[in-house]
Amino acid sequence: MTAQLIDGKLIAQQVRDGVAGEVAKRTAAGKPKPTLATVLVGDRPDSAAYVSSKGKACMELGMGSISEHLPADISQDELEKLIKKLNRSKKIHGILVQLPLPGHLNEERVLQLINIEKDVDGFSPINIGRLAQKGREPLFVPCTPYGCIYLLEQSGVKIEGSNAVVLGRSNIVGMPAALLLIGKNATVTVCHSRTRDLPGTVRQADILIAAIGKTEMVRGDWIKPGAAVIDVGINAVPDATKKSGQRLVGDVNFAEAKEVAGCITPVPGGVGPMTIAMLMKNTLRAAELQDQ
Repeated sequence: MTAQLIDGKLIAQQVRDGVAGEVAKRTAAGKPKPTLATVLVGDRPDSAAYVSSKGKACMELGMGSISEHLPADISQDELEKLIKKLNRSKKIHGILVQLPLPGHLNEERVLQLINIEKDVDGFSPINIGRLAQKGREPLFVPCTPYGCIYLLEQSGVKIEGSNAVVLGRSNIVGMPAALLLIGKNATVTVCHSRTRDLPGTVRQADILIAAIGKTEMVRGDWIKPGAAVIDVGINAVPDATKKSGQRLVGDVNFAEAKEVAGCITPVPGGVGPMTIAMLMKNTLRAAELQDQ
């Protein structure tokens, strides 16, 4: 059996097309175009690339984009002043602080400062708290977990009543993904480095979300036959056939897992495109909330 490939590029493009259509309607009605402000501290190449791709996506969808690039040695006070200024600006609908921040900065304080109506990354403690509470809805769901669940739903995977395993417990992916699955009535196990019999636990999963950041850690014989596998990992491995000398792989051994799973995301081309698509969706929602 070879698994159905979950095409993140195609599904992300459908989301982006939908957002572009709504943005066009807004601007035709004389409403301001949704505008995202990104804050980049320092010169990490990966962070700079992510911020650039977010700005490019905004432009492609007819949205506004403002980039604030700050020196790596900026003080906590100066960074907080900028966040407060962006909060006050009526021209800006969403604020995204690119993580991680340099070690001398208090990440938690910065995230807490972002106005909840502009927290398009969904990382505010208030939004995460609402996500964790039954009967409450966050204004915004973190983009990567949001994309993972959207991929499952668009692929026809039944979440309600399923046994789901989330591999990894980060604040950015693992924990929000687990909370989203619980909210959709799955029975959820969150695994981590202290989990006993990790392969045996993963084998119980009808749905597996792998977000542990370890190259091809999940082997084919860990996968329950017919399971849905969402691989969030992005890891570089040497490959002499590539111009760059390396290629990207996930946290799941794709070649093995695709022979067992019912459906699976590739790396690249799976979860990655969804993250920016859901950020665009959240930025549009932020503009709509601020219309009211």
